[in-house]
Amino acid sequence: MINQNMYALGANRSCIRELFEYGRQRAAIVGPENVFDYSLGNPSIPAPAGVNEAIHGVLREMDSLAVHGYTSAPGDLPLRAAVADDLNARYGAHVRPQDLFIGCGAAPELVSVIRALAVEHSEFIAVAPFFPEYRPFVESSGGKLVVVPADIPNFQIDFAALEAALNANTQAVILNSPNNPAGTVYTAETLRKLAALLDAKSAEFGKRIYIISDEPYRELVYGGVTAPWIPGIYDHTLVCYSWSKSLSLPGERIGYVYVAETCADHDALYAAVAGAARAGGHVCAPSLMQKVIARCVSLRPDLEAYDANRRLLSEALSSYGYEMAKPDGAFYLFVKAPGGSAAAFSEQAKRHDLLLVPGDDFGCPEYFRICYCVSRDLIERSLPLFEKLIRE
Repeated sequence: MINQNMYALGANRSCIRELFEYGRQRAAIVGPENVFDYSLGNPSIPAPAGVNEAIHGVLREMDSLAVHGYTSAPGDLPLRAAVADDLNARYGAHVRPQDLFIGCGAAPELVSVIRALAVEHSEFIAVAPFFPEYRPFVESSGGKLVVVPADIPNFQIDFAALEAALNANTQAVILNSPNNPAGTVYTAETLRKLAALLDAKSAEFGKRIYIISDEPYRELVYGGVTAPWIPGIYDHTLVCYSWSKSLSLPGERIGYVYVAETCADHDALYAAVAGAARAGGHVCAPSLMQKVIARCVSLRPDLEAYDANRRLLSEALSSYGYEMAKPDGAFYLFVKAPGGSAAAFSEQAKRHDLLLVPGDDFGCPEYFRICYCVSRDLIERSLPLFEKLIRE
């Protein structure tokens, strides 16, 4: 006998991964240059030069046993201190090393936080559009995912719908800003309104409702837009962060959970996050990368290529008649499907080997996602297909 819930997760992969694998199969048949794959958010700009320099420096200067041995379960203290110093300098925050738990990338960090909060009958709210993996993260932890419909066309928060969804079982609201898949950034005004609502509802229900802020795209913002520091707006915030996108290191699986000192039940909450990481086997994150990141916390991505792709695609598609969310961050466009069904439009595009992710699993079945962390050449060669499709 096997666990049927786990079987279902393994047998039915995410729509993103399925489309990516389809693209690999098509590339073997028609040639990779003839497949226009916008499916997967795999960074296409190299890691900053300082990362490779840090890797060589760590290997050259440090004892091999220390480099490759176990760290403390919550992470090396020098790394946690470096992260705290960087966040405090950037946001005027009050982050302490003991508020940080170094994790193996944003996904297991989110799982640890959700499990730490997953009490009996617990509910977690996701605001559409949302990353589809939130659902298995919550449901495998014994919780219920409640989806608040998208605020179309602004893609901020529909506060009437959110207020209706909040109840005494609500443990947290999961935020993702800059957003995957919409590429939008929650404004400070939106976040202040959210904080006021959660404070009022927490008082009404006699329990604290937390924010879980999923922030792997925090530094990927354009045109002078900034992503607000949410713990500075709402005291009861847990941040899940990864260097996967900011430093182009998705394969290295390194990030952190920050439990704000101001969180209700801070000490118990941090211990529960640590306990959930322990139960999931995600302690002692990769030692080499911890030592590398300690030297690289002040590095920022060069966004010129992403920004150029963003402007090229968004301007061209708008000129053809497509409508989309305002793409201020991350590396995605979220585009309204001609005809109203993103699934149907995605299938139509596949016939031209143009791979677009339908928004059904994101909670927006009328929109599709384009991941523009690809080569400029791929974008330029695909534009006639986008124009042709909207005319069909």
